[in-house]
This record gives sequence, C-alpha cells and structure tokens, in this order.
Amino acid sequence: MGEQTPLPLGEAWRALGSSFLTTFPLLTRHRIHLPVERVGTELRFADGTTARVYRETRLGSGLAKDPCTLVVAFRLRLVDGPAHALFRGESLLNTPLFVGFPGFTSKLWLAHDERRRYRGVYEWDGPERAEHYARSLWRVLALVSVPGSIGYTVLPGLRRDDVIADPALIEDPAAHDAAAWWRVRAAGR
Repeated sequence: MGEQTPLPLGEAWRALGSSFLTTFPLLTRHRIHLPVERVGTELRFADGTTARVYRETRLGSGLAKDPCTLVVAFRLRLVDGPAHALFRGESLLNTPLFVGFPGFTSKLWLAHDERRRYRGVYEWDGPERAEHYARSLWRVLALVSVPGSIGYTVLPGLRRDDVIADPALIEDPAAHDAAAWWRVRAAGR
C-alpha cells in the first residue's frame, strides 16, 4: 500500500463526517453488533508485546467479499494507570468514526500493551478502502496520540480471523523482524 501519511485535512474530515452520519441509520436498523466470543483473547505480536481484546464491533455478518486485515496502532498522550480503564470505557463512543466507512466489516479493540500502545485489528472489504480509512483516522488519532506513535498495516487477501488462527499466513520464514508490532504471532485465553 501507499506511504504512511494522513490524508489531506479536508478529505479526512469529510470522510470521518460521512462515517459519522452513516452510523445512525446502521444503528436504527440494528446492523451494528458487539459480539463477546473474542473478548478476553490475548494476542501476542512479533515485537514481544501482548494485548487483550476488550471489545469487538461487527457490521452485519462481519465478512468481507474482498477481505483484508488492517492493524492500526497508536499510543495515547496523558493516559496512564487508571486512565486506561476510562479510555476503554469511553472508546465505545468512537464507533461512529469507523463503522460507517465504506468497507468496514469488523474490529477487535485491543487494550494497551506493555509499551502503552493500543491496537485495532480489523477485517475490511477491500485493501484500498482500508488504507483510506487508516489515513483518515490518522487525523483524529494525531489529536490525542504521542507524535510518531501512529502506524498501520494492510494485509490484502487475508481475513482477520484467519490471521489470528494461523499466524503462519503472514510469516516470512526468512524474516525475524522484532519491530513488526502488527504481526500476530499467537492467540489464546
């Protein structure tokens, strides 16, 4: 995918506004779900960190026709100790910032890891749509995140749940990149 930079300000805010407006009809039609099956699952990443799923958001079936996995990470400014629990509770209010984007199918919300990074692990319908979302979201995250802590990776052709169930799908046997904060290595309870 493209270079990791935010979309131009106007384009990003228009996309976020459109998502926000699209969310309300989805809510009234009961298309947004909060399944609990994955809540509590711990994901281990190639950089040695672990993070626990604290929420899942799914639109409809949650399955994409042109699947890709999107992993987004950021570190919040001024959030430490008990403030992490407050953020996790309040984060449900951020749902309109993504659920109305074209191509959204599902998101796993991960609690902060040992380096105070939060991650979202998504299934998206179409890698270009996932990239557009990540670059739009960047503008919101930049308001509350430590500078330089925002990153994303798009994995075309891979369903999120398949990547979690079989991390070898994204493993390169020759690569031992400990900096791969996005590379799932294992999942468990």
